[in-house]
Amino acid sequence: MKNLLIADDNEQILDVLKEYAVREGYTVYTAKTGEETLDAFEERSYHAVLLDVMMPKIDGFEVCRKIREKSMVPIIMITARGEDFERIMGLDIGADDYVVKPFSPSEVMARLRAILRRLDLTEGGQQHVKKGSLEISMEKFQVSVHGREVHLTKKEIEILFLLASNAGNVFSRGHILDSVWGYDHYGDERTVDTHIKRMRAKLDGHSHPDWKIVTVRGVGYRFEVCDE
Repeated sequence: MKNLLIADDNEQILDVLKEYAVREGYTVYTAKTGEETLDAFEERSYHAVLLDVMMPKIDGFEVCRKIREKSMVPIIMITARGEDFERIMGLDIGADDYVVKPFSPSEVMARLRAILRRLDLTEGGQQHVKKGSLEISMEKFQVSVHGREVHLTKKEIEILFLLASNAGNVFSRGHILDSVWGYDHYGDERTVDTHIKRMRAKLDGHSHPDWKIVTVRGVGYRFEVCDE
């Protein structure tokens, strides 16, 4: 059975999500504050975390940052507010998905299944790609250029891996959304543009004349190896 940690200060939401998760076959652990969440995370390993943003003492964003310092466990953030900047911030600090209250518990479980399914596919397939000076390890979630590590967010690494492992192929923004975020992601396609813009800014600090990410106007993006 898979361990699932659900963190929310609303006991009713905790009970409902726990009920649905148990039906899905998870062993469920719960927490009501940010401190309790971090303590629970230290006690055992989890296959996924459902994390409320607005919790007492330590909010969900900070909890997510601290978890990401030591683990790439899938995290779905839950919030009562759906502003774009909050979603982008949550995804940028390493969350895998974002659900806005009120939500359908069945939808949350479906999103969780989709994330774990994508993870199973990654673990069962290619985990490392090298294109020119670029190396990506999905096992370690690390990116390096000319042997120097470049610090990207989890989503940025996943986008780069998708493009680089399919060099020469054009991916539409919708395809990238489906492949990286999965399950009917509610964000619009500008989310992809935002992530690629930030990723390029970080990568541009390193010399890499042998490859590039090309914008295909009106379509999407393509990874191009320049010396092949």
